[in-house]
Amino acid sequence: MSRFVPPSQIRAAFARAMSAMYQQEVPLYGTMLRVVAAVNQDTAATMQDEVADLDRVGSERHGAIRLGLPEEMTAMARLFAVMDMHPVGYYDLSVRDLPVHSTAFRPLTRQSLAENPFRVFTSLLQIDNPKFFDDETRRAVREHLEQRQIFTDGALALVAQHHQDGGLVEGDAETFVAEALETFRWHSEATASLAFYEKLAAISDLAADVVCFRGPHINHLTPRVLDMDELYRRMKEEEGIAMIDAIQGPPRRQAPILLRQTSFRALDEAIAFPEADGGLREGTHRARFGEIEARGIALTPAGRALYDAALASGDFSGIPDDYETLRTEGLAYFLYEAVPGAAAEDAPMEALVAAGKVRAIPMTYEDFLPVSAAGIFMSNLKHATGMREAEDGGQYDQQALEAALGTAIFDPFTLYDAEQAQSIAEAWQALGLR
Repeated sequence: MSRFVPPSQIRAAFARAMSAMYQQEVPLYGTMLRVVAAVNQDTAATMQDEVADLDRVGSERHGAIRLGLPEEMTAMARLFAVMDMHPVGYYDLSVRDLPVHSTAFRPLTRQSLAENPFRVFTSLLQIDNPKFFDDETRRAVREHLEQRQIFTDGALALVAQHHQDGGLVEGDAETFVAEALETFRWHSEATASLAFYEKLAAISDLAADVVCFRGPHINHLTPRVLDMDELYRRMKEEEGIAMIDAIQGPPRRQAPILLRQTSFRALDEAIAFPEADGGLREGTHRARFGEIEARGIALTPAGRALYDAALASGDFSGIPDDYETLRTEGLAYFLYEAVPGAAAEDAPMEALVAAGKVRAIPMTYEDFLPVSAAGIFMSNLKHATGMREAEDGGQYDQQALEAALGTAIFDPFTLYDAEQAQSIAEAWQALGLR
């Protein structure tokens, strides 16, 4: 038996610590969690065809952070690897006028996700993108970011120890959680002058948020809800909380697909900005908001093509709204599970499903949508993005982000394909078939 703490346990401890910290920093987040829990309880009681795993849904969170330099992304990837979280999916938000591109760190396997489904959507500033920054601003941004260290010495030492030894023992794992948490803590004093902050905010609030603070404070920590529309109604009508204008993602459906998101509006928070004379100048910053997500079934490339076309046209009627059609037309991913006690029968999988010997379970979408992510971000900005005229956006693509990460980005479709294939093999084995 290994003496190391399983990465999923470290991840679960970190997610709990992050949630407790964020609830202390943003009291309205606690209200949101209360409403989410109530909606989930009420919704689960009415679900007939599906059984909600309230333990998993209740513990599910995803955070979001924004980094400035490739070196920060490299170190962050090593830190998340301690918790068995790896980059999955590539999202270029610059196409939506935001100066970042992103990936999401998460567990890779069904088993690891079941143990704790914590994710962190992580963005990197496109400093060299001429659509956002001129040469002078680019130099100033880089010089400012190079002066900071977003990780504690203790966190860096334990990350190095983990990668050298292959894991962390119990006491070190507890210390790692405490040290790593400091990277994501909110600070009410900026590291840049108000004038520099305002210059960057005129380009993008995201740029100001990345550059002008000590580190990548968590800007939202998202719980999962089973009924997004009811949650949105209760937050607005019963709690009187200011929400963004719309739910991002696909419309409400009988067979939910992909991801739906909404949030309460970002808070204007008092910030002290240091001035050249050594004094502080008061200002405000808007970065942190309360996002909620509802997750549906993962779509195959063919299903995703239908979704992207529907998103462009605004007409979602062409996407089948029942699980069986989604399955038989190869538009969505399913997990296959042999029914306990079913007699073995040498037949194709479709025949076994039709005969009730194998159950097809919708596979949860574990990733993100670039348009929805951008929509959430933009709904909470104070300023319009100040795009510049430029012929191209520089060399920003998946390969560039992988270079910053120091590792390859996993393709979500490949992961879903593998999970579906494994479940089919396990169903055959359970029936005693080859």
